[in-house]
Amino acid sequence: MSDATYVLEFEKPLRELTMQLDALQQQSLESNLDLTKEVTAIEKKIDQTRSEIYTQLTPWQRVQIARHPKRPYALDYVGLLCEDFLELHGDRQFRDDRALIGGTAFFKGQAVMVIAQQKGRDTKEKIARNFGMPQPEGYRKALRLFKMAEKFNLPVLTFIDTPGAYPGIGSEERHVSEAIAVNLREMAMLKVPTIAVVVGEGGSGGALGIGVTDRVVIFENSYYSVISPEGCAAILWKDGTAAPQAAQALKLNAATLLDFGVVEEVIPEPLGGAHYDLAAAAESLGRSLQKHLKDIQKLSVEKLLEERYARYRKLGIYEETLVSS
Repeated sequence: MSDATYVLEFEKPLRELTMQLDALQQQSLESNLDLTKEVTAIEKKIDQTRSEIYTQLTPWQRVQIARHPKRPYALDYVGLLCEDFLELHGDRQFRDDRALIGGTAFFKGQAVMVIAQQKGRDTKEKIARNFGMPQPEGYRKALRLFKMAEKFNLPVLTFIDTPGAYPGIGSEERHVSEAIAVNLREMAMLKVPTIAVVVGEGGSGGALGIGVTDRVVIFENSYYSVISPEGCAAILWKDGTAAPQAAQALKLNAATLLDFGVVEEVIPEPLGGAHYDLAAAAESLGRSLQKHLKDIQKLSVEKLLEERYARYRKLGIYEETLVSS
């Protein structure tokens, strides 16, 4: 899954060392020289540099990894973790939104409902998937599938990966805010176990529209935020180039979300990001989903709803002040 043609700015020192290693190995083959000592030295330097880079990532660098064009998307994980995924289309009101997909599948032998935001790889697919930004009909399709899952007593697994809901004129005309708001309300009352996983970007209400679940887990190089770094920078600093500063202020770090109780678990990724080893990332996710699903399936419906309500009531910090008239 790694892509040698796409290198993030902070990865360039590692890329240069890798090119040196390739050149040295090629020279050894062409000249029939024993360069084992030199090759070993560069390999050691590569390992050291890789560790230094990826164990000290800033929030902005993690955002860049979350947006990496080769980062695994929802369907990549569904394909590895689930069997017999059957996609269901349409919201029964307007049309089918390909940015938000859903359907039935089997996870570890158990029937589940899968709902996911899906981005595209090439230009044609990106346009078809609307760059992973759902429109109102996407959220209404998700709501239809939530209700179907409840009817047939299927646990729900949602995969979050969007910069946000689509903000275009058509989306606003068809009431995207209302569609998301209805999902928030209805997900809070679903009588089946629900788990959300943030696999890439988790932007604003677009992510929350399928994220009001019993448990939320997140990959270590993903982010989950009320606004994108660029949007925050444009509002606070009137300058989109202040995105790195905004990412720092927004604390876009999965470990911070765990400390705040926003997520229940941070799923580790292969060094460098999930795109370096999709199978390992999927295996870690599978273990996490299985563990959390097993825990919440033990609860009665009454207890499930009670704990879900308590989970969201305790998020955030606020103060009450008496103001004299």
